[in-house]
Amino acid sequence: MQNLSLADAPLANDLFRQIANRHLVRSFGYVGGRWQDAEDGSVFSVTDPADGSWLGDVTRMTSAQSSAAVDTANEAFAAWAALLPQERAAFLHRWHALILENKEDLALIMTREQGKPISEAHGEIDYAASFIEFYAEEAKRPNIESITSHLADAEMEVWREPLGVAALITPWNFPSAMITRKAAAALAAGCTVLVHPSEETPFSALALAELADQAGLPAGVFNVLPGKAPEIVAPWMEDDRVRAVSFTGSTEIGRLLYRQSADTVKRLVLELGGHAPFIVFADADLDHAVEQAIAAKFATSGQDCLAANRLLIERPIYEAFCEAFARRTAELTVGAGLDDPDIGPLMHERAVAKQEAQVKNALDLGAKLLIGGKRHDAGTLFFEPTVLADVPADAAIFREETFGPVAAIAPFDTEDEVISRANDTEYGLIAYLHTQDPRRIYRASRALQYGMVAVNRTKVTGYPIPFGGVKQSGLGREGARYGLEAFTEIKFVCRDWR
Repeated sequence: MQNLSLADAPLANDLFRQIANRHLVRSFGYVGGRWQDAEDGSVFSVTDPADGSWLGDVTRMTSAQSSAAVDTANEAFAAWAALLPQERAAFLHRWHALILENKEDLALIMTREQGKPISEAHGEIDYAASFIEFYAEEAKRPNIESITSHLADAEMEVWREPLGVAALITPWNFPSAMITRKAAAALAAGCTVLVHPSEETPFSALALAELADQAGLPAGVFNVLPGKAPEIVAPWMEDDRVRAVSFTGSTEIGRLLYRQSADTVKRLVLELGGHAPFIVFADADLDHAVEQAIAAKFATSGQDCLAANRLLIERPIYEAFCEAFARRTAELTVGAGLDDPDIGPLMHERAVAKQEAQVKNALDLGAKLLIGGKRHDAGTLFFEPTVLADVPADAAIFREETFGPVAAIAPFDTEDEVISRANDTEYGLIAYLHTQDPRRIYRASRALQYGMVAVNRTKVTGYPIPFGGVKQSGLGREGARYGLEAFTEIKFVCRDWR
């Protein structure tokens, strides 16, 4: 397949003119260090969710090309794994530096195709880059571990070795950070990677591929294949040379990948749905809890698996919290991401329809609408920041993930009651807890069935923390040393010197 130039890309002039480094705007697949179009010439269109404007057409790679990409990544694996850790680290450090140098352009690309406010896009680029820097250093850390032998004349060691080819399947809500959090760990471990980005946000992924190419990553080490998920991912699930699959997305798709991985017994890292409770006891700092609840609910326009989905407030402060939270919600601005509002557009029509359905269901069951509740006049994919109070436990919004700017609030009376309600879900990603009682903090943190607990704050994520959930919110962890270990295999060596 030919190595295509930027001049061949069918791009909208509007986006092309706005980018300072025009090499970042790529519309072809990147495999084996070369830009490739689809074998059958097919493309798909990418639009700006703020106004529906066309951003460009992107190559829709085929199933056959996906299978061939496994050949490419597998061929590159041995040489990449054989590099000294500091040599792999040097490539990652160069990639990290190039991402920061191109931060403005990368953020602009993200906002145009994903819709998030530009300041959030800037923050995501910093967040994305931080994983590459962290794992560049972690690449040097895995050491041979000696075991005190229980056998006479035997010497024992444990080695960590890279798994092989890793497939990374990433979502549209964090189109850069979810790639780097996975890819940096896999590359540092010595794996080669295949990336399938969401069809809604391929330009962010392809821009990262361009910078990986500029950083000098060897051909076949980092590959990006845009296209339809079933066509791209199915060959990877069937191929036993793909030893690891890391996926961020819905629990429904996570279950499907789990089943598809069985025949080849792949290593799975699954970061799936969330249904976070936000618990506020009467002894909490009310003003602080309200501000943190706003951040936990409305960041990324609510399109975040960490978003607070159920606000559970102790009854003595319930009315005061609802009033203050609704007042703060009314102050949130709504608009196109380039105007840097608090709330941008949702990703697609299905997301907006889900907000409408959940609001209607809650109101039909007796909830009170404090503010919002309908589409916003900023555009077809905008929804008003919405607050529902007195939401009954059987409302859909209290049973399933919202993924939008609708907040649901209900009162509780006792600690045992709220812990039971918080745990009454198949999900277990993150829980938010606000109280000043240190004994309650300990009890509740222990009792909450979640992979992460945020106490008196909202922001907890970053490169040094083990991100992940329990129950049907996923398997494994990303970030910290655990993220790198997910892409390694343990080998035990026992030697007799006689």
